[in-house]
Amino acid sequence: MAFDENTADRVRSVLRRRRGVSERKMFGGLCFLLNGNMCCGLIGSNLVLRLGDAGTRAALTESDTHEMDFTGKAMKSMIYVRPPGYATDEDLSAWIDRAVKFCRSLPAKK
Repeated sequence: MAFDENTADRVRSVLRRRRGVSERKMFGGLCFLLNGNMCCGLIGSNLVLRLGDAGTRAALTESDTHEMDFTGKAMKSMIYVRPPGYATDEDLSAWIDRAVKFCRSLPAKK
């Protein structure tokens, strides 16, 4: 599954000022890791966000979101955001900030 390189560049722009960010191709898309923990990414046209259980439940009440069911079973701590949900740079940044906030609460991986 491919991902949109223009959207990847937009995500890179949001994350550029943050320390501990790396990229890795994963799930047939592109993942951005924060201190070794998966934080956000792109699979197809969907933005993928790791928000934790409570953050995921809250985000799923918002428009343009749905469960990340990559394996056929919903992942409790991650969501997909459809393109209309991150169309503006402000929306994209707000979503990524939520994922970064959650990932900063996790212990760093080596």
